[in-house]
Amino acid sequence: MSQSSIQHPGIRYGSLKERRVFVTGGATGIGASIVKAFADQGAHVAFIDIADEPAAALARSLAGTSKIWWSQCDVRDIPALQRCIRSAAEALGDFHILVNNVANDERHDLMEVTPEYWDDRMAINQRPAFFAIQAVVPGMKRLGGGSIINVGSGGWQIKECGYPAYATAKASMHGLTRGLVRALGPDRIRINTLSPGWTMTERQKRWLTPEASAELHRTQCLPDQVQPEDVANFALFLASDASRMCTGQEYKVDAGWT
Repeated sequence: MSQSSIQHPGIRYGSLKERRVFVTGGATGIGASIVKAFADQGAHVAFIDIADEPAAALARSLAGTSKIWWSQCDVRDIPALQRCIRSAAEALGDFHILVNNVANDERHDLMEVTPEYWDDRMAINQRPAFFAIQAVVPGMKRLGGGSIINVGSGGWQIKECGYPAYATAKASMHGLTRGLVRALGPDRIRINTLSPGWTMTERQKRWLTPEASAELHRTQCLPDQVQPEDVANFALFLASDASRMCTGQEYKVDAGWT
């Protein structure tokens, strides 16, 4: 079966209909696929992104499918991030689901990293997840439970070089999951890490040279390339009641890459 002939499963999760979802970094790539997937399930979706034009285009494309709220936001500004979550909750209601997706895997060299650059990478790739959780948990408690999905990465797990600060931030996502799972559990708030492999977003395709493609084919156990929809499909499962007893775990969508 060729990659082009593969159809992503059209699984319907009845528990997601009219659930309220907040997604960080939702305008492009994996984030956009996650936003689309939840909207297709009939969920009400709020998302933020620093890229306003693709965010607006995505919202327009989803008009009429479900309630969509979006705002431009630089997640390095934590007060702005938390204001967006409050504003979205005022518009849609408390959130049942949070997807901490925002990230930037800008390449950098060990010897060129300054303290200022390091802090900036953490401010994008690490810090927003914690403070987004802090903002949604009171609402989830009011709702009687929720699902938090921290998007990690397989890149650091195969010891990929070229982004040590990003690797550090992404490795910490599962530490955040494990560090909060016990505290959130009594309120039926589940928290898990979803770690994609090399996923064929437009951004990631830039690095897919013939040599890299051959190496990926060699190191993955499945022959097909991971698509953004594959990651989004698993996010739906983790958000739905089908995974109601799953918490504190890391789940990988990487075709056996790591």
